[in-house]
Amino acid sequence: MIWRGYILALSFCCCCLLLLAAPAPAPAPITHPSEVSALLAVKKQLVDPKNNLRNWDKGDPCTSNWTGILCFYNLGKDGYLHVQELQLLNMNLSGTLAPELGQLSHLKILDFMWNELTGSIPKEIGHISTLRLLLLNGNKLYGSLPDELGYLSNLIRLQLDQNNISGQIPKTFANMSCVRHLHLNNNSLAGQIPPELSQIFTLLHLLLDNNNLSGYLPPEFSNLPDLRILQLDNNDFSGSVIPASYRNFSRLVKLSLRNCGLQGAVPDLSRIPSLTYLDLSRNHLAGPIPENKLSENMTTIDLSDNQLKGSIPGSFSDLPSLQTLSLKNNFLTGPVPTNIWQNMSFSTGARLKLDLRNNSFSSIQGHLNPPVNVTLRLEGNPVCKNANLLNVNLFCGSEPGEDKMLTNFNDSIANCPIQACPTDNFYEYVPASPLPCFCAAPLRIGYRLKSPSFSYFPPYIQPLEVYLTSSLKLSRYQLSIDTYSWEKGPRLRMYLKLFPSINVNHSSTFNVSEVQRIKHLYTSWTFPGSALFGPYELLNFTLLGPYADMKFENENQGISKGILVAVAVGGVACAVAMSVIITILITRRYTGNRHAMSRKCLSTKVSMRLGGVKYFTFKEMALATDNFNSSNQVGQGGYGKVYKGTLPDKTVVAIKRAEEGSLQGQKEFFTEIKLLSRLHHRNLVSLVGYCDEEGEQMLVYEFLPNGTLRDWLSAKSKRSLNFGMRLRIALGSAKGILYLHTEAHPPVFHRDIKASNILLDSKLNAKVADFGLSRLAPALEDEGAVPDHVSTVVRGTPGYLDPEYFLTHKLTDRSDVYSLGVVFLEMLTGMRPISHGRNIVREVNMAHQSGMMMSIIDGRMGCYPSECIERFAGLALSCCHNKPEKRPSMLDVVKQLEYILTMIPETESVSSDSVSSYPNSGKLLSPASSSASYVSTLNVSGSDLISGVIPSIKPR
Repeated sequence: MIWRGYILALSFCCCCLLLLAAPAPAPAPITHPSEVSALLAVKKQLVDPKNNLRNWDKGDPCTSNWTGILCFYNLGKDGYLHVQELQLLNMNLSGTLAPELGQLSHLKILDFMWNELTGSIPKEIGHISTLRLLLLNGNKLYGSLPDELGYLSNLIRLQLDQNNISGQIPKTFANMSCVRHLHLNNNSLAGQIPPELSQIFTLLHLLLDNNNLSGYLPPEFSNLPDLRILQLDNNDFSGSVIPASYRNFSRLVKLSLRNCGLQGAVPDLSRIPSLTYLDLSRNHLAGPIPENKLSENMTTIDLSDNQLKGSIPGSFSDLPSLQTLSLKNNFLTGPVPTNIWQNMSFSTGARLKLDLRNNSFSSIQGHLNPPVNVTLRLEGNPVCKNANLLNVNLFCGSEPGEDKMLTNFNDSIANCPIQACPTDNFYEYVPASPLPCFCAAPLRIGYRLKSPSFSYFPPYIQPLEVYLTSSLKLSRYQLSIDTYSWEKGPRLRMYLKLFPSINVNHSSTFNVSEVQRIKHLYTSWTFPGSALFGPYELLNFTLLGPYADMKFENENQGISKGILVAVAVGGVACAVAMSVIITILITRRYTGNRHAMSRKCLSTKVSMRLGGVKYFTFKEMALATDNFNSSNQVGQGGYGKVYKGTLPDKTVVAIKRAEEGSLQGQKEFFTEIKLLSRLHHRNLVSLVGYCDEEGEQMLVYEFLPNGTLRDWLSAKSKRSLNFGMRLRIALGSAKGILYLHTEAHPPVFHRDIKASNILLDSKLNAKVADFGLSRLAPALEDEGAVPDHVSTVVRGTPGYLDPEYFLTHKLTDRSDVYSLGVVFLEMLTGMRPISHGRNIVREVNMAHQSGMMMSIIDGRMGCYPSECIERFAGLALSCCHNKPEKRPSMLDVVKQLEYILTMIPETESVSSDSVSSYPNSGKLLSPASSSASYVSTLNVSGSDLISGVIPSIKPR
């Protein structure tokens, strides 16, 4: 208490000195009171399960850096700071939007994308005259569109797509005199499209697809001087025709009117100089296809599922960029002109798909010998019955045989050490790095092209990379397109990785300001427009690894430099005096603090003694390991080193000792103790005890002499596992995880399933380990179903992460299924999840689709029944499906694995140093089905024993 008094007295003196030395300070800048009250009202109506807005009641919104709030850097004329941006992208917020948002009178960006908001859009938002971006897409908003939104005369981008909004499009929207992007697709909007929208001369993209719109297509749209994309698919304009005026579009790139109930003729669109993508499929269009030549930029022409007659225009043979021509399900006649592909010069990665099915084509004009990058489908035409026509049967089957070309990947890191990057901290090799084997932590970004003007991506990967890196002011090598997939729309979804530049310091991470700059470029939509790639949307900007705890700040808090200088000068003397006293205090109190911490740790240890878990002293651990002798070390990971130890009762254990600065902190340490103390299953590693003493953290497990599954699958391993052994390890792993999902109370989501977390005992039984990142699920739903999801920060290991969990932060039981599916693919191929820039899921999928599965199977498995491999491969790929709802449950995985085991001949050898011989060993693999058929007659659960199905395995 005496020392505390000294400090208070000295602090008081310092404050007096500062007051005497400094000029009279100006009032500290604060946010306008009405905007503060508006933000508090906004928070009150939101449900924030992840507590992202926990600092919204602390200090001032602008000067205290409230989450998602960006302010003007300079004081307004009224002397207050004002909120400029409200950025709450993908924060798992629900609830409703508060009308008080209208009080944010200086707001430029209002972003609530990809949350779960309900209710209607407040009309008060229409009063924010400064608003430039209104981004509410990807929620569950309903009700009608307020007329007041038409007052937003400075609005550039309106994104309300992917909600449940109904009613009509207000005519007042024509007053948005600056809007360029009007995205209202994927809602329930009805009625006539207001022709008044043709008065928005700034409009670039009009996306109204997937609504309930009706009436007619406004012919006035052709007057829009800068319109690039008109997308109206899946509405009902029954009885309407495509206006003849649409041939007068001056800058249109994409016209998509699929499934709109349109009738009449296909208009002559040859006068549109930049037209690239035309989709008029699934309508009632009749008559011939216009003969005049379309733009040379054409990549896609889809006129399928109409009532078209006549022949294929000769002008289609002179479209050098064509990727897709679909004319199926019409009444077309005449010969099939082979010069459509013969006159094309295919660039690297290009392809052409010709779908002419179900017409009346009777002959072939030219030689029927298309190159490998041309897919031709002719079934359902009379020409397929011409037995004298050479090769015709190759194109008349039900299987297209398409997508034979594999994407080329960068091999510049092929000679780099496999485990040199600390992958547990999300570091990896930079694929295109000019510095060999440069290791860095990327920013990971979910990104989607909402309406691209092509149907096949590989030829446009490089142009997209140039577009993105130039927009972000990065070098080409700093960008890697990790994965991509087509979705309904069609839309192109991808995951990007941005790597830090190789500067003189060879820094492996971005600094805070650079991350903030990059994020701002995405969230403020400052990328230059691209007719080819169309509008994009940011799906997520997830900060992992070294970026996980990064905080962004407003660059200027409005405090004058003069005041800061005066404060600094006046405080120097105080700082010197204070440092002397604080040094003394620290010295005097250090011993007392050590005793207090010891008492605190002791109480923790007492509370942790549960479930038969034993507490060990540091001395006991040192004795067990011969003072942590390196000869006893049996492993090492991001957490620390693992030692083999022998307890006084001769029990052999594995001791995982945390290193200083390890990735696993206090929270993960106690999480694993609490979970394992109550989880008991033959396929889960047993926790013997723990040590938390003298600044050391150690976990003591049962010792498993055969190490990790990853060790056995490694190319450097001198041991091998035949197929039957791998299948049993897969089953044991699945049973352990099934127990976590369905029999633990409450259920547990593991969150870090990988081959190095599956350990093998003396009989090669699998045991799932490492629960430091696991999360408890909510209470079970009706009938014992696994709960929907847990919203949580993304954690896990690159290569095993569920893409949907990465994108939405929603952890489900299907996230564990995905990770286990990756392990199954490792078992099949021996590959690592990420190696030399290649992703195992993508590689196996491509091999499977191209019929080359046999070429990537691990040759060290020996012989195996091909039917079993096919089923196992199909199961693994279904586990790794991009969409969680299409993955099997863990129960289905167990059932299917047990069924595959019953298919293996009983004569199979189980020894790892012998190779089994099967009757079908010489049979080639047929492509595995994309989803395995699950056997529902088997009654199993996570705790079922597998005796009777699996013969005992002799240790090696």
